[in-house]
Amino acid sequence: MKKPKIYIDGQAGTTGLQIKERILNRDDLELLTIAEDKRKDPGERRRLMEKADLVFLCLPDAAAIEAVSLMEGLDTRIIDASTAHRTSPDWAYGFPELSAAHKAAIQSAQKVANPGCHASGFIALVYPLARSGLLNLDSQLKSFSLTGYSGGGKSMIAAYENEKEDEMNSPKPYALGLAHKHIPEMKAVCGLQQTPLFVPIVDDYEKGMLTQVFLGKDDLTKSVSLQELLDLYKNWYGDSQIQVGDPQGALFSNTLAGKDGMEIFVNGSSETGYVLSARFDNLGKGASGAAVQNMNLMLGLDEYKGLHL
Repeated sequence: MKKPKIYIDGQAGTTGLQIKERILNRDDLELLTIAEDKRKDPGERRRLMEKADLVFLCLPDAAAIEAVSLMEGLDTRIIDASTAHRTSPDWAYGFPELSAAHKAAIQSAQKVANPGCHASGFIALVYPLARSGLLNLDSQLKSFSLTGYSGGGKSMIAAYENEKEDEMNSPKPYALGLAHKHIPEMKAVCGLQQTPLFVPIVDDYEKGMLTQVFLGKDDLTKSVSLQELLDLYKNWYGDSQIQVGDPQGALFSNTLAGKDGMEIFVNGSSETGYVLSARFDNLGKGASGAAVQNMNLMLGLDEYKGLHL
């Protein structure tokens, strides 16, 4: 059987390198590479894109849009890891565990938008509530997400590992204007009528993510017990790689560093309200692991082949 050919446009970046690492050890794929001095050559990039069966775009938003234009007229399938196309109706949203329809759309799509890291945790928690009718869609949800510094790419990794200042030993909330670039997909995918209040936090550890969403009584359409919420998530995600854990008194953020799965936890009660938690690797299920999972589905391969689970 002919091996599918894969090209990573932007293979020198953090996400591209992580995708490359997951592909290199596989014997069922052929990875196309570009010479270092040709990485920004449109003609050479176009040649490799035309030769490939599937292309990953691991580029900033504007460059990803330009790359899609460069591929105009090609039948090559695309997975875009940037923010550029995540709310576009012309692109399938690459989160197959959300529903059978999402998975089928990914399998048949030519263009798939890979989810954002913070958005992956938020949507994994909120989407089942919204679709089951338990969430008041007019509520303004409140959320924060703690990430390792690798989520900031090469410049932030270098800053933390080689140029670290004393203040970087502490957590740093950012995007305090409440307009983080992942918010549009959080709102659109979950069907929310209000823009969530969301603040991300970067801390002094390499990788791992913990996203939390807080539910007050007014956020739900009816009173539900802790067990009912746990059962909802267990039934929703079934035997997928998204696992539902027992309630916890505390959670570390980097437990799944180096893994491509996700864990969900629910704490609280109908009297106090609930805190929902999604734990995963910002470079795994939050980026490159999710991209490889989507590639597998698009190529008709084992969904979890090459993943670290």
